[in-house]
Amino acid sequence: MVTAKPLSMETLTETLKILHDPTRLLLLKLLAEKEYCVCELVEMFDISQPAVSQHLRKYRQAGLVIEEKRGQWRYYRFDPSCSQNALVKNVLAQLDTQDEQLIQLRHKAEAITCS
Repeated sequence: MVTAKPLSMETLTETLKILHDPTRLLLLKLLAEKEYCVCELVEMFDISQPAVSQHLRKYRQAGLVIEEKRGQWRYYRFDPSCSQNALVKNVLAQLDTQDEQLIQLRHKAEAITCS
């Protein structure tokens, strides 16, 4: 278990609200494993680009992800230097790595290329 640095009540509640949504929880689990382009996430989750962008916007506002623009594409990954690192890592560690949804999402990711 990662030792947690104390968080303010506001940061703690906002982080837990973000992680409460099943799609966002799975999305952050994947972003903690590797970097993804928005186009990959759209195809993986089979949801619209605006919906994916909305989830990512919440992460950015909370300081949980790093965004990098490369040409026309935007790439995202979990920010290990975020103040909520210990909390998020502990929550994500509770997800079974063999969860069927995670396995399906990872499998879909293998076949996707942004071009």
